[in-house]
Amino acid sequence: MNVRRSAAVVAVLAATAGVGTGLGTGFAPAALADDTAPAAPSASPSQAIPTGLYGSTDPKFDGVWRQSLTLVALDAVGEKPGAGAVDWLVGQQCANGAFAAYRPDPTAECDPKTAVDTNSTAAAVQALSAVGGHDAQAERAVGWLKDHQNDDGGWGFTAGGPSDANSTSVVIGALAAAGETPAGQKKAGHSPYDALRALALPCAAGTEGSGAFAYQPDKKGGLAANADATAAAVLGSLGEGFVVDAGKTGEAGENAESGSANAGAGTAGECVSGTSPEDAAHNGAVYLAGALTSDGYLKSALAGAEDQPDLGNTADAVVALAAAGDTDATAKPLAWLEKNYGPWAAKSGPAAYAQLILAAHAAGTDPRDFGGADLVAQLTETGPARDVDDYRSVPSDDTADGGGDDGGIATGVVLGAGLGLAALAGAALTRLTRKRRRT
Repeated sequence: MNVRRSAAVVAVLAATAGVGTGLGTGFAPAALADDTAPAAPSASPSQAIPTGLYGSTDPKFDGVWRQSLTLVALDAVGEKPGAGAVDWLVGQQCANGAFAAYRPDPTAECDPKTAVDTNSTAAAVQALSAVGGHDAQAERAVGWLKDHQNDDGGWGFTAGGPSDANSTSVVIGALAAAGETPAGQKKAGHSPYDALRALALPCAAGTEGSGAFAYQPDKKGGLAANADATAAAVLGSLGEGFVVDAGKTGEAGENAESGSANAGAGTAGECVSGTSPEDAAHNGAVYLAGALTSDGYLKSALAGAEDQPDLGNTADAVVALAAAGDTDATAKPLAWLEKNYGPWAAKSGPAAYAQLILAAHAAGTDPRDFGGADLVAQLTETGPARDVDDYRSVPSDDTADGGGDDGGIATGVVLGAGLGLAALAGAALTRLTRKRRRT
């Protein structure tokens, strides 16, 4: 669910221009997932930003993701979205139920060249389920996701693309949000949990990456630990979506598979040898807790920036640790984020604020008093005003709101300023390894 997913999508779209919905199904569109990504091209809007949309930068690569994450975060803290926000999201849906990252003309019919994807679709399902009143649209999106499940039980970023931990996990969250049972959603006899299990590194004490999840296997079938994929897969393995409620963590959720010999054991200590989804979530949380620096943050995996903090991944790790029941391990990264989130979130926009709200919410702290600041107010300021009580009655509005000076896709802490689109695409193609503003 990382804000940086957008930059990886930029690389995919650039590398596959003119390929219709193919979008490079042979490689992971979120190969830079562990990294705080460089700013995407066209950070300034290339066209008027619809007034119902959160964020002021060009939504071409992340409109639905950032809107969905925003709606989910606001709902989690009891805040209604701005006028037209929900209708804007509904208007982005294709007739077949799927969502693309952004459709500039929602009145035009989707066609085979419309770049729909599982991540935007699954995020929209979670958002529509959260705000309520749009069951038909959510059900249609879920139907599309079910129709494009892979034989291994998982999902890739694009329909039919190789399964990856992040996409599979966000779809699990969508199924759960829509009242489905993820464990019962099978293809060729395999459930989404089978797909995640296949991406989990074995528990091997003292071994690098022990207990983590890989994004996808490499060309030789090997698995490399990926912090972003691990944070996502911990939630997926527990049957959780974007929102983790404090006080209800540490046990397998009602949407998860059962059968762990270690369920409820918490995450402190070593990984375990069990093979249940709960065991895999436990092990993933152990890995994340161990990967945090002494200051409490996760490091970027972007080439040349390994010692830089990755704020988005750190926020996601907090949610994952809380979901797995290790609330003690969330204290240090939360404290670090409180002191350091400002420039990153201001630059990255609503999806970043939403991530922070969800992290604070999961850990049981107040997002309205986050290091002395009100994250909810900062998020709402990036979007349309809430000037009505029943926001679902407000029609969407395609007029411009004047844009803004938000700098685009997450830039984190000074990294990646010199990388261009070609470098992003090249990195994605070669590393095969992966989350959604006023942006």
